Amino acid sequence: MIPATEQYISTGEWTARHAGETFDLGQQIGTQLRGGEILLLDGPLGAGKTIFVKGVAAGLDVDADEVTSPSFTLVNPYQGRLPLFHIDLYRLDAGAPAAHAVDLEELLTNEEAVVVIEWAERLGKYPLPPCVWHVKIQGDGDAARSITISR
Repeated sequence: MIPATEQYISTGEWTARHAGETFDLGQQIGTQLRGGEILLLDGPLGAGKTIFVKGVAAGLDVDADEVTSPSFTLVNPYQGRLPLFHIDLYRLDAGAPAAHAVDLEELLTNEEAVVVIEWAERLGKYPLPPCVWHVKIQGDGDAARSITISR
């Protein structure tokens, strides 16, 4: 398990002028992941959350073309350098039922896995381990995206 105080993923704010830059930032983050991380994604429909996840996947040596939004399946697992669980809570009600619907507790027991959760605010106050990064993507349409990564 990664110490809660260890910070090896860059935090701060970036501007992505197009989808390729959103992908590139995700890929940069993906190359830094060691396993046991949880990335909580927040942003409106069309902000580029799945593009960011495709980049993370590429950084984990997963074919980005295989990565799709799990809006209907809820969880898409991928195997690369580390296991990746891509979760989308958009269609679920907020709170612990959302976490239970995707068996989040079981997924989090895999300390080698990276868990990326779109619409993470739907988890409410569900308790998570300490190795969590928040990724907020603002903007939609053809506008530039503001991407903020924090602990």
